[in-house]
Amino acid sequence: MSSRTLRRSLVAVTTAVAALSLTACGAVTAADSGGAADGSFELAPHIQQRLDDDKPMRIKLSYHDPSLAFATPIGAGMEKAGKEFGADVALIGPTGGDAAKQVSEIQTLIQQKAVDGLAVSSASSDALKPVISQAYKAGIPIISFNTDNPDSEQMGFVGQDLKGSGKAQAEELRKKLDGDVNGKSVVVFSVDTGAGWSHDRFSGFKEGLEGSGLKIVGPVNVGNEPNSAYNTVESSMSGQSGVVAVAGLDCCSTTAAAKWVAQSGKADDITMGGFDLLTQTAEYIERGVLDFTISQNPAEQGYQAVKVLNDFLTKGTEIKGVDTGAQFITRDNLADATVED
Repeated sequence: MSSRTLRRSLVAVTTAVAALSLTACGAVTAADSGGAADGSFELAPHIQQRLDDDKPMRIKLSYHDPSLAFATPIGAGMEKAGKEFGADVALIGPTGGDAAKQVSEIQTLIQQKAVDGLAVSSASSDALKPVISQAYKAGIPIISFNTDNPDSEQMGFVGQDLKGSGKAQAEELRKKLDGDVNGKSVVVFSVDTGAGWSHDRFSGFKEGLEGSGLKIVGPVNVGNEPNSAYNTVESSMSGQSGVVAVAGLDCCSTTAAAKWVAQSGKADDITMGGFDLLTQTAEYIERGVLDFTISQNPAEQGYQAVKVLNDFLTKGTEIKGVDTGAQFITRDNLADATVED
């Protein structure tokens, strides 16, 4: 018997999640479920049949907003893995970060049996938990990438430790600040303050500033549109005094805030740290506007998400989490870093 026909099982260790109200279009009934009676994972028969027929595995990466610049290197890493492993890959998701649309898109894939392995990055962890459970019970291997869903029935996570990276950002800011900062302010920006990843990163950031004497303002929600994001940063900063530091929790709030720091002429007075390494971000580091940024290696996230699922399906390799790390990028090592767009 080929190893590809062996039953793949993984004992579920998470508790039951709340039921999601499903339309008839997207619902998966108990009869469709690939879950075993003992609660362990059992591969769906139609996926096993594709394996037996030596068909390429259809692996989808559902990203919470493919219009973000950060999605481009994720897609590049995914495509690289698809070519390397012979998998049929695609980056999907709703433009604008609409969790309901993301859930609906995933439900359609499940119902139509159009996917053999799923990786999801959710703007709203709570919204995605039920559909992750739905996929798991339907016998579709499912993991999270980029944004974690630790209380769901995901089978693994590929990405950065978000809380840990937020804490590291705050600690680095403290190191770079000179003199007495007690009573001074640090203003924090995010493209989506309601997202789970933003909560996690900001939670770590607050922890990293404990005992510093710095007052945290924010996080301020700036949204995804560049001009609107800049205008929000500008209006937010106009009412502030005693600001000694600015932090962006993601790629695009970082570039919007850095643009304001540059145009305000306060680059020498404000210490700034951000996330990710877009072309604009690299330019702000080179100019001394941005003191550092933290890369979470999005290309590796896309690559490893495909590899983890494909290895499980074709080799029976146990799914384990992959930490893609946190790389600090400053002017000193910028030349050796990989721009992410």
